[in-house]
Amino acid sequence: MQLTLDDFRRFTVARNFSKPTTLQRLLQRIGFVQADPIRAPARAQDLILRHRVKDYHAGDLERRYETLDIEEDFFVNYGYVTRWLQTLMHPRSDSCVIADDIWRSWPAARRKRSEMLLEFVKERGTVHPREVDEHFAHGKVKNYWGGSSNATTHLMDTMHYQGLLRVVRREKGIRIYAVREVELVATDEAQVRVHVDALVDVIVNIYGPLPASSLAFYVRRLRYAAPQWTNETPGALQRAKERLAHAQIDLPREAGNSSRPRAASVECYWSVDESVMGQLPQETVRFLAPFDPLVHDRQRFEMLWGWTYRLEAYTPAHKRKLGYYAMPLLWRDRVIGWVNLSVKNGELKYDFGYIGSPPRDRAFRRELTLELDRMRDFLRL
Repeated sequence: MQLTLDDFRRFTVARNFSKPTTLQRLLQRIGFVQADPIRAPARAQDLILRHRVKDYHAGDLERRYETLDIEEDFFVNYGYVTRWLQTLMHPRSDSCVIADDIWRSWPAARRKRSEMLLEFVKERGTVHPREVDEHFAHGKVKNYWGGSSNATTHLMDTMHYQGLLRVVRREKGIRIYAVREVELVATDEAQVRVHVDALVDVIVNIYGPLPASSLAFYVRRLRYAAPQWTNETPGALQRAKERLAHAQIDLPREAGNSSRPRAASVECYWSVDESVMGQLPQETVRFLAPFDPLVHDRQRFEMLWGWTYRLEAYTPAHKRKLGYYAMPLLWRDRVIGWVNLSVKNGELKYDFGYIGSPPRDRAFRRELTLELDRMRDFLRL
């Protein structure tokens, strides 16, 4: 199949924003929502869900967490996963995620501490990390980002990743843990392939359609979801390319505002049950989280809209070009700029930036006002 870039762009946008549904139904349909602690003006998971869940408000996911049949866990990134998806990833191998993709088995001393900690949590039922630290006082360690954290908190994070502990809820943003009953799943070679292929299908369902190189990138990130099956991912990628729908997308010769030269065409992949043609752009303005599935793949972003978007929250202020937490601004099927939002004295503040000149038509101004109103309602301002 050969598709124009316009066809592919309309398809990509349309499949990301189907009719809003309930929170439970959406989570069961997509399987995973990425989480991020930055609140500007709301956390990423809430900003992602507000476009896809009817009458959603900031914080609803955390407030309803215990009723939603979901868990906090690591998929291709950290976030909220359905229990069905979690069962595909566990039990994980005896390793922990640390910087630079280095995988290390637990030393004997850490294993002993984890056994003691597990017994402590079993006795208490649920525990706050502060409570555990006061009991064991294991000192300080370096965390993944180079800072210092309590050794017990760090150990609990690792035990959570391995599936020994689960997050039962959060209190003021802090995880409250309980013991997770580990289910031993007997998997032969064929069953492992079924599990890994299912994980790839979840990726495509969330982030598709994907250019070939982006599909490979996300499949490689399954080393975080299921490190025990890292050796299976090359085969899973090849099988995905054979079973998924795919097409060559013709690209214009000019590179636009992107810093990267474009190829003549790119092979892209998506689920076979999705119709590509006949999509019409919605007359809607949307402010998108930096981790929204529509903008998550930066290569596809440049391919579709011809400019480079970066999250600059960790960039020194004097080097920022877009802003601390600039949110891509989607109008119809084009990301035409960005907006920085904040709340001061109960009032929503906004600062827009555009690639080129902003649209001057009345429809855009009307829809921009409606999106600002939706944002105020979402934040309960």
